[in-house]
Amino acid sequence: MLAGNLYTVTTQSQEPGQAAVTIQLNAGHPIFQGHFPEQPVVPGVCMMQTITEVLEGAIAKKVVLKKASQMKFLNMIDPVKQPLVDVTVTYKQEEAGWKVNAVLKREDKTFMKFQGIFI
Repeated sequence: MLAGNLYTVTTQSQEPGQAAVTIQLNAGHPIFQGHFPEQPVVPGVCMMQTITEVLEGAIAKKVVLKKASQMKFLNMIDPVKQPLVDVTVTYKQEEAGWKVNAVLKREDKTFMKFQGIFI
């Protein structure tokens, strides 16, 4: 949904239970005209959708967020100043669904941390 439009995956790696990608944000995307003019910021919902898309690619199936135990937005992502973001998603299938931990960061700057369940 956002891949190939709001962002492009530049590198990716996968091992059992973990997917890691580096994305390049499209600072010219129309979403930044409204969020916010003169000071573009990646919306939190887009960060969450990116996590969802990385998980879906890793497990090769569509998922829906069931529960967010933790969703911390620690720093804003300005797509002009910070066009590259590293996304790491660790996951484990349990009875309740896919238990997921995810982090969006670049070098020593963490933008978002997430823990939750997808079904």
